[in-house]
Amino acid sequence: MSARRPRLLVLRALGLGDLLAGVPALRGLRRGFPEHEVVLAAPAELAPPAAATGAVDRLLPAAAPGRAVPEALAWSGPPPDAAVDLHGNGPPSHRLLQRLRPLELFAFAHPGTPEIEGPPWYAEEHERDRWCRLLAAYGIAADPADLRLPRPPGPSPAPGAVVLHPGAGAPARQWPVERYAVVARALRERGHRVVVTGGPGERDLVADLARRAGLTGADVFDGTLTLPRLSALVADAHTVVSGDTGIAHLATAHATASVTLFGPTPPSRWGPPAHPRHQVLWHPGPDGDPHAPHPDPALLRIPPDDVLTALDRATATASAPRPLDRQPS
Repeated sequence: MSARRPRLLVLRALGLGDLLAGVPALRGLRRGFPEHEVVLAAPAELAPPAAATGAVDRLLPAAAPGRAVPEALAWSGPPPDAAVDLHGNGPPSHRLLQRLRPLELFAFAHPGTPEIEGPPWYAEEHERDRWCRLLAAYGIAADPADLRLPRPPGPSPAPGAVVLHPGAGAPARQWPVERYAVVARALRERGHRVVVTGGPGERDLVADLARRAGLTGADVFDGTLTLPRLSALVADAHTVVSGDTGIAHLATAHATASVTLFGPTPPSRWGPPAHPRHQVLWHPGPDGDPHAPHPDPALLRIPPDDVLTALDRATATASAPRPLDRQPS
């Protein structure tokens, strides 16, 4: 009988943007543990992009309301040979993994779990850098620029279109829909095809934008796209305009020109790599509440003309080769 393949469990039971920001760390783990089966505990719907990273062998469905730590993981068989907490920096995620009795546990230090001798957590650190630094503390190399995803198979539902995505995880990160409509109408006057995307819970928001912008049903994707189809749409788009949410990270992963509107969280923590193709709009000020029920004041200081100007800057390099981010290993 052949020896059992060792298993490495990675906890990141969060959203699409979180998964994509964690790609450099996942690839570092893949290279650091080439003989292990890498199991990612994450929401089931993220299986396609997780597989596209080339760093995950199997997805273990795991999620909790409000991006909380799951109460339990459906882990079976012997304890993990190694477990990595890419979910957070506190005892709930630490304890969840500790209950599985992994032979090794990689995590940030926290006063609530003094037995874990990991590196310190820095709240102001960029998300990509944070997880690469965690791994470096355990002797595992990871490159924060290792972000690119391959283009998914299958055609785009709207090749060459400008994609507007008005939704976000909370109203605090949603630029007003009437301003998106101003941008949409201006782009259509310039001869661009404009399409609108949204999640399953954003149909009313998407319909409102479509009505204000005069878009037809063929240009409206209100939660009807699977993640592979959304990925194809973004990969072949002219530009993506959105708030700080998953589709912005998808544009970065495909090196598609993008304009991302930030507030209340600054781009220094979640923004794309510095490149003219990826334009960021942000009015510095005090941090706001990312879960607030109204758009953050920083977002409200961004007028439509600034978005159109940023879009021109982002697409000025459209005919140039895409940035030399590392391709999947």
